[in-house]
Amino acid sequence: MTTSHDSPDNDRPPPVRAVFSAVTWKEIAHLVSNLPLAVVGFVYAVVMVAGTGGLSVTAIGLPLLACGLWVSRQLGRLDRARARVLLGVRVDEPTPIPGPRRAGGFFPWLWTSIKDPVGWRTVLYQLVRFPWGVLTFTVALTGLFVLWPVLPYLVRLLANADRAMVRGLLSPSDDLERRIAELESDRGVVVDTAAADLRRIERDLHDGAQARLVALAMGLGLAKEKLLEDPEGAAAMVDEAHGEVKLALQELRDLARGIHPAVLTDRGLDAALSSVAARCVVPVKVAVDLPARPAAAIEGIAYFVVSELLQNVSKHAGAAARGASVEVWRAGERLLIRVSDDGRGGADASRGSGMAGLAERLGAVDGVFVVDSPVGVGTVVTAELPWRGRG
Repeated sequence: MTTSHDSPDNDRPPPVRAVFSAVTWKEIAHLVSNLPLAVVGFVYAVVMVAGTGGLSVTAIGLPLLACGLWVSRQLGRLDRARARVLLGVRVDEPTPIPGPRRAGGFFPWLWTSIKDPVGWRTVLYQLVRFPWGVLTFTVALTGLFVLWPVLPYLVRLLANADRAMVRGLLSPSDDLERRIAELESDRGVVVDTAAADLRRIERDLHDGAQARLVALAMGLGLAKEKLLEDPEGAAAMVDEAHGEVKLALQELRDLARGIHPAVLTDRGLDAALSSVAARCVVPVKVAVDLPARPAAAIEGIAYFVVSELLQNVSKHAGAAARGASVEVWRAGERLLIRVSDDGRGGADASRGSGMAGLAERLGAVDGVFVVDSPVGVGTVVTAELPWRGRG
């Protein structure tokens, strides 16, 4: 049996394969287009920096710089889009800078725009890309005619360098930017909270204990004058002054307890929270399960949070509440607090109430504050604080 080799199918040559893949051609297009775009970007960056730098001594210099950095952001957007199409590099868009109204006014917006890291990194990218664009344009264009056997490897090497440059200079780095903004905001919250606490202490001393002590001093002075003429009246006044002293001491103890109670320093959260719970108008169960005492600052914040929440139970839960519970425990590197009651519910931390202040205070130390308060069911507040051991 013989097999014929004269079939037209057997005489057909192997299919022609492309020398370069589609990815390589896209990379070549990116490298060739580097030069014209690099020239535009370089000229803009130089003119913008030099021009606004020279005008910075005038009233229009800084606003022009802010606008120039905004335009740089738009150039960066174009470069990210080009890299996405030709290089397959997907870089997220950076968070836009809020306008003057959202930033709190013209000058806060101006300062935020001038120190914009995304805009400045884009300017740096435009400056660096000019000599790089000359190099890639020359190599890619020359390689098409002279170095085409090794051009795919050379193109891939240059394209990978371009990819690294796009990721390094045009990435938004949102996590870092957001963290910096949060830290700046938290610093303001800490300062405002400390100032508010000082004003509260001053007000309580002035309106409470100080006024009572002034009245006590006046009463004792009158009693001294009547001591010989009217012993019985003087004794009555001294007896009244004794009652005022007791009230003044109680107010001072309450004030000191609100700042930092001695039982917290001496015996820790378990004893301090039990003391707070004993003053609540509803029965409170306290469960503290900590392997060790946290840092004094974290311990103080935890005490303050529970104290404020139990005061809210006394004020707002009303007669509907039959009881409450406080749980404190450690989970990994976090200190967790849960305060719950079976009152009327309906608490909302977004209304600017005392709970909003607690949320801000916890946020200032990288904490979390969550309120779950369905109407008619009760309220469960969960707070988290970073665990920091005592030094």
